[in-house]
Amino acid sequence: MGVETTYGERRGCVHILRANAAKFIILCAALIALAALLSGPAGAAQRRIIVLGDSLSAGFHLPEQDAFPAQLERFLKQGGLDVAVINAGVSGDTATAGLARLEWATGDGADLVIVELGANDMLRGVDPRETEKALEAIVVSLIKRKIGVLLAGMQAAPNLGADFAVRFNAIFPAIAKRHGLVLYPFFLEGVAAQPGLNLADGMHPNRDGVAVIAKRIMPYVLKALEQQTGQQK
Repeated sequence: MGVETTYGERRGCVHILRANAAKFIILCAALIALAALLSGPAGAAQRRIIVLGDSLSAGFHLPEQDAFPAQLERFLKQGGLDVAVINAGVSGDTATAGLARLEWATGDGADLVIVELGANDMLRGVDPRETEKALEAIVVSLIKRKIGVLLAGMQAAPNLGADFAVRFNAIFPAIAKRHGLVLYPFFLEGVAAQPGLNLADGMHPNRDGVAVIAKRIMPYVLKALEQQTGQQK
C-alpha cells in the first residue's frame, strides 16, 4: 500500500528539492567558471605543478597514489582543471638540500612550484637564518624563471624553545610578504597531533591525513595558479 501525503507535505518536499537543486547548480557554475579561468582557451597546455618538498609531501611509507602530489592532482582534476602534479619530494631534505637540487628537480615548463621545506631544518635545530637564506634563494630563482610559487609554511615544535619558535615561524610569512607570494601558513594544519591522521611515528601523515592536507591547500593552489596566469599576461 502507498502512503498518502497531504498537500502541505508535498509542497514541503518540492521546496526542499528546489533549494538543493539551486545549491548544486551554483556549485557547478562556480567550478566551471574557475576551470575556464585557469585552463584558458580550448587546446591550452596542461598546467604543470611541481611539489618541491621533503618526506611530508613525498609520501613517506605511502604508495605513490596516496602521496600528496597524487591526491592533490586528483582533487584538482575533479574540480575540472587539466593539471599534472609532479612529486619532487625527497625524504630528509632540508631547505639547503632543496636549493642544491632545485634546477634539475624543477626542470623546464613548470607553471607552479609548491615549496614545502623547513621541517627537517626545524627538527635538526638548524639556525633559522640559514633556513631563511636557502628558502629565499629558492623563491628568487623560481621568480626569475617566471615560475609561480606557493610557499607552504611550517611551525616549530614547542620543545625547541620559545626563542627558536619565534624566529623559525617568522621565516615563511616574511618571505611571502617580501615577494608577494601565496602562503599556506602551516602544511600540517588539521593533521598535526591527530593520531588517526598520522602514521605510527606520529609525525608523517597517513593516506587520510594527506587527503586533509590536499583539500585544505586547494584554494591556495588555485589562487597561486590564478596569480601566475595574471603575471604571464
